[in-house]
Amino acid sequence: MDLTNPTTENVTYMIEQIKEKLRMVNVDAMKAENFSTSQYEDLHYMYKMVIKRKKITPNEMQAIAAELGSLRK
Repeated sequence: MDLTNPTTENVTYMIEQIKEKLRMVNVDAMKAENFSTSQYEDLHYMYKMVIKRKKITPNEMQAIAAELGSLRK
């Protein structure tokens, strides 16, 4: 998948992958439609960071969730 273009489909894909990787409980808070392509670079950075990690500590998960919350519309 080509994630170099800031499209709604790419935002949806990245959010879904992040939710799956983090095994988030409150998935309603992470709906793809709550994110805009205007924050695409930041979201793409978060996506790359989360996906490449083999293990994420609870503290890191909390920080990631907080950062994603700040990227929401």
